[in-house]
Amino acid sequence: MSKVDGYKVYIQLQQLKEMGFSKSQIARQLEISRPTLNKYYDLNIDEYEQLLQSMTTRAKKADQYHDWILNYLREYPDIKASEIYYWIQEKTNGDPGFSEGTLRNYIRELRKEYNIPKTKSPRLYEAIEDPPMGQQMQVDMGEKWVFKADKIREIKLYLIAFVLSHSRYKYVEWFDRPLTTADLIAAHENAFQYFEGIPEEVVYDQDKLILYKENYGDLIYTHQFASYRHKRKFRIHMCRAADPESKGYAKYMIM
Repeated sequence: MSKVDGYKVYIQLQQLKEMGFSKSQIARQLEISRPTLNKYYDLNIDEYEQLLQSMTTRAKKADQYHDWILNYLREYPDIKASEIYYWIQEKTNGDPGFSEGTLRNYIRELRKEYNIPKTKSPRLYEAIEDPPMGQQMQVDMGEKWVFKADKIREIKLYLIAFVLSHSRYKYVEWFDRPLTTADLIAAHENAFQYFEGIPEEVVYDQDKLILYKENYGDLIYTHQFASYRHKRKFRIHMCRAADPESKGYAKYMIM
């Protein structure tokens, strides 16, 4: 979102707020996400100007990667901002100094300035046979905003989904707080009990609860999860970073 667009959204948001619209109504009316709504909702005009200034400062930090990002955009026009952000995290030991959202806006402006539209190359797929029973399970974690019982207020819930790749049997656990590695391990145990067995292989996304970092193909797991994996002795298949299509059934459960 550009500064001009952001300012328009802020003004419209405040006007709707003064008219008595609820947060959910404002978000739908302006077609903005709940996090964006919450970021602007309680700000007065001075605080909003300070926020703009801080966003500009963070965007300037991305300037040091300007030429590198531009070359990638020209060579791979369909590249995702999340992939570029992941690579920058690798270069900076996980601390680029700006958020993925800041980089996404920065890349959007680069595309406009240098006329590099995002073209989507068709991805080739081929049918593969389902693995045998007991061989593979897929796991994914996500978040969902849901209405409370009063149908007015919303709450963010966190979930862990398990799917057996052969039978498509499913198991899901919900939480009203951010997940921890201990939650993930406990949910695994409950899923194994529900499925009455442990698969030979488990498929995961590159999540911080599981993976500390990837170093040129070498996977370094978090200490707690590495100990659990050693105890249960299942193989791990780690999907490519920022590529949900490389994992199937579990991802569709939380979309």
